[in-house]
Amino acid sequence: MNALRGIKWPYALIALVAVAAAAFGLLHPAAAASSAKKKKPGATARIKQSPPPQLFTDAEIAKIGKAASDQRKKADALFAKWKAEHGTGRDDKAFAAWVAQQVPAGPSADQRKAELKDVQALAKTRTAAGKNAATWLELHGKKDIWKLYLHDQRELIPAAQGKAEKAQLKAALKLAKTVSDQVAAKDKQPAPFVMDPTLRPEKHIKPGAKGPYSYPSRHAARSAAAVTFLSALSPHRAEDYEWMRAEVLYSRLYMAGHVNSDLTAGTLLGDLIGDYELAINGH
Repeated sequence: MNALRGIKWPYALIALVAVAAAAFGLLHPAAAASSAKKKKPGATARIKQSPPPQLFTDAEIAKIGKAASDQRKKADALFAKWKAEHGTGRDDKAFAAWVAQQVPAGPSADQRKAELKDVQALAKTRTAAGKNAATWLELHGKKDIWKLYLHDQRELIPAAQGKAEKAQLKAALKLAKTVSDQVAAKDKQPAPFVMDPTLRPEKHIKPGAKGPYSYPSRHAARSAAAVTFLSALSPHRAEDYEWMRAEVLYSRLYMAGHVNSDLTAGTLLGDLIGDYELAINGH
């Protein structure tokens, strides 16, 4: 697998967008200036301004990638129960309450300490290139990457359909953030860099601090929701989406934002949210 394959199409897409934007600015300078003042840059523009560096190798991300993929069957089985009882109507409030209950109980203190040792060992292998990759993935892995992937899909479908799917992905990402934050606030599992402040000294964690909390991972929940949703719309690209998810998850281990159980719990949560968004929209 080519470790850069998942970011080839964004470069091509970005180039096309840049040419179109430049042409519009030349032909309609006043309109372009006015538009620039009113609109915040979208995902395409943000990634154009900050293109991806060399990312992690397939060997590095393989283990967490498999752990994430293993959540798929669990999520599908759980969602089948929700669907049998509630059908396919939208009820975000009820679903959010239900899906939060499906996240496994947080790990014990001893298990978390054991997982912390893995993160500490990984931290000792950090390189400048690895930090650059992790920083980029942490920033753009929240939403931008997934919106850009959908933008690529939308180039090949009717505009109305593309607009609807954009709104659906946005809803899935938002729900993933909301529920993961709610569960994290309830379970109160400290992030690795809180347990060991030397892992991220720039965070300036005060002695005795309990948070930020990291179970389940918000990045993992959003990534999984996006991968589940995007893969259903474009199955032949599923492998690339899963590859990018593994990149994002590995970056969170690499920079001590999460331990493995944070990521697998977040992935299960996101898979369920992706299933929900697909079902209520008839995909």
